[in-house]
Amino acid sequence: MLTVKTIIYAHILTKGKPVQLVGIDSESVAGMLTKIIQAFKQPTEPGARWINRQNRLQQQIDQTQVTQNMSNTELRHDWRREEVEALFALPMNDLLFRAHSVHRTHFNPNEVQVSRLLSIKTGACPEDCKYCPQSARYDTGLEKERLLEMEKVLTEARSAKAAGATRFCMGAAWRNPHERDMPYLKQMVQEVKSLGMETCMTLGMLSENQANELAEAGLDYYNHNLDTSPEYYGDIITTRTYQQRLDTLANVRAAGMKVCSGGIVGMGEQATDRAGLLQQLANLEQHPDSVPINMLVKVAGTPLDSLDDLDPLEFVRTIAVARIMMPLSRVRLSAGRENMTDELQAMCFFAGANSIFYGCKLLTTANPEENDDMSLFRRLGLTPEQGKAATVEEEGAEIARAAAKAEAINNKAQGQFYDAGAL
Repeated sequence: MLTVKTIIYAHILTKGKPVQLVGIDSESVAGMLTKIIQAFKQPTEPGARWINRQNRLQQQIDQTQVTQNMSNTELRHDWRREEVEALFALPMNDLLFRAHSVHRTHFNPNEVQVSRLLSIKTGACPEDCKYCPQSARYDTGLEKERLLEMEKVLTEARSAKAAGATRFCMGAAWRNPHERDMPYLKQMVQEVKSLGMETCMTLGMLSENQANELAEAGLDYYNHNLDTSPEYYGDIITTRTYQQRLDTLANVRAAGMKVCSGGIVGMGEQATDRAGLLQQLANLEQHPDSVPINMLVKVAGTPLDSLDDLDPLEFVRTIAVARIMMPLSRVRLSAGRENMTDELQAMCFFAGANSIFYGCKLLTTANPEENDDMSLFRRLGLTPEQGKAATVEEEGAEIARAAAKAEAINNKAQGQFYDAGAL
């Protein structure tokens, strides 16, 4: 990260002249930059004024290009596949420039929304999603659990809030919620909202009536991903149709809740499938409010556990194109961050990602620790939304206090689950 910053500083100081660093260490960086500054403070030579005029003209041209990009960020719902594929095919620098310009137009580029995700009912899902360790069809060693007791959920929500999360997301491994569970789920929403947090749930498919019930309880967001393109979908899931997913999103939106919908990349799909996923999302009647982009987490026992890794730069491209196509949506770095380098995450934030899941686990898969995220935020100059930029020490102390309190309560309540009947 230090070498990247040094190249940027040198590039600025030398007004764009080529910069090459070989075998540089951190102790020599300051001295090197000092020499560069001194060299460019030498008396002006003949012709320098012309060079300065050219530089000012180039700056004006660059600003005009940025302005043009900003003016071309109107919301669209009529994207053609070839248009989306053309965005994916742009040279990386051009794509990042365009995506970042759009991002700065609509958001504070140095602010990231932070959410926490909790599995309130784990395992024994009847669906056959090939990426999911919670499917009852695959032997992944995951222990099934009943719906969590209310106090357990509230303990996790309080811990999340203390650690800086503004939204608490609750997920259940269901095809769809049972009617007998709806009163309990609505109470859960109300209790979490009473803590002063936004609420989100992902419970599978929702009927129109169920969506209305959750909306009346005060649920802010509902997550239901499209996962991939319509063309590739049948290779990943056969137990529910693409149209059923679209119907659930329509029910959620009609009920007045905000939509959270995205997909997973790295499942063996082609680039045209990533384009198809974003086309589907952007061509909804209203863009999703949140667009989680997941990198496949390969879990032993699932049918996708031996796939080759996706090129990380293709993941960055997906983030950037999502930002361009859905300029007002929050684009979330979701599953897979545990295996991403800091540099890759930094590129994703630059490309337009401005939301993350916070905490050591996403439903059943690993996620970076809170301290790791705060350290990265500090190094990148990022700030959690609705929160101050804290030092790593301050955040670490707060997280440790919340974790200790949660562990004490968890030890007492271990094994407590709400008996929701059949799993």
